[in-house]
Amino acid sequence: MQRLLFGALALVVIAILCGYGLWTEQRPAGHYLSDLRVELALSEGVPADKGNLLGIEPLLYPGDYQDLTRLHRKLAAYLEQARSQGLVGPRTIVVLPEHIGTWLWARGEKKELYQVTRLQEAWQWLELSNPLRYGLALLNAEGDDRRADAHLRMKATQMAADYQQLFGGLAKEFGVTLVAGSIVLPEPYVEQGVLHSGHGALYNNSVVFASNGKVLGQPQRQQYPDSEVRRFIRSGDAYPLHVLETPAGRLGVLVGSDSWYPANYQRLAAQAVQVIAVPAFVSGKGSWAAPWRGNRHQPMAVSLPLKAGEVDEGQAWQQLVRHGQTADTTLLSVFLRGQFWEVAGDGLGFVSRDGQAFSASAQPGARLLNQWL
Repeated sequence: MQRLLFGALALVVIAILCGYGLWTEQRPAGHYLSDLRVELALSEGVPADKGNLLGIEPLLYPGDYQDLTRLHRKLAAYLEQARSQGLVGPRTIVVLPEHIGTWLWARGEKKELYQVTRLQEAWQWLELSNPLRYGLALLNAEGDDRRADAHLRMKATQMAADYQQLFGGLAKEFGVTLVAGSIVLPEPYVEQGVLHSGHGALYNNSVVFASNGKVLGQPQRQQYPDSEVRRFIRSGDAYPLHVLETPAGRLGVLVGSDSWYPANYQRLAAQAVQVIAVPAFVSGKGSWAAPWRGNRHQPMAVSLPLKAGEVDEGQAWQQLVRHGQTADTTLLSVFLRGQFWEVAGDGLGFVSRDGQAFSASAQPGARLLNQWL
């Protein structure tokens, strides 16, 4: 009798495990309506044969990341509307915001993940739907926030491939140089024009794609991550800043808060940089007009000419850029907008040139920012 009970119990456990295994593989996609409208919020300069910097501040939500087709549709619609206004050509450098690639960790998950209202709940669905991948990633996780590390590490190979397919494809489709915001990956590297995820610490990286869809140079690591992500993202100051040759001039990329530090501009100037792209992300609804939070967990912050709370967030970004920026360069900063569960993206893109900053108009919805070179 006891053997029968143990046998029956074993069968029940096996059935539950098999059912759970089948459930984790199911990824039904629901219907999704997306707003493809975008407005030109800033245009400076006059058209010439030198090209232009074209910033896109997309309005994105978790549902946009359920599959690549949705995300491509939205971003391609923005670029198509820019092209119809004469803003896209072979000498165009398109700049997308920080972390636009990082949210690719949510691609291909269960529909419930996109329907919950809090990030913690989304993480729970991610873990329940990928128990083995999450467990293995957790064993290899680094930093103070091992859970956040594991969420990115477990999807890193897929994220790198998706990132290149999507943004390299857009660069080739529209014939532009594309600064693909940023993506968090472990020790990424480029081999024969293809982005790969490596092993080791997580870095916040910006990748530039040429008009043939291939990666230009190596990933540009964020030198000094800000206080919100330093618990699981390592500083990339051991890796040099580099300048890339593009049809519109010599391009440098400063990821997010890297644009605050004068030393970074000096390193780029030493390489004869001409245009600088700043993909950025500021979290928190209304934070752009709130007191600047500074970078209190970054040792390099002691060198900044501003202290936390002296000015608002928007003023701080512009003042710090103008303080560090060298002459004869044009800088475009763009910010990721939208709502990622309870995490709201804020910020207002701007152009900095000849000691002056020009901000985009604060329009609702997605925005285009253009600077003729």
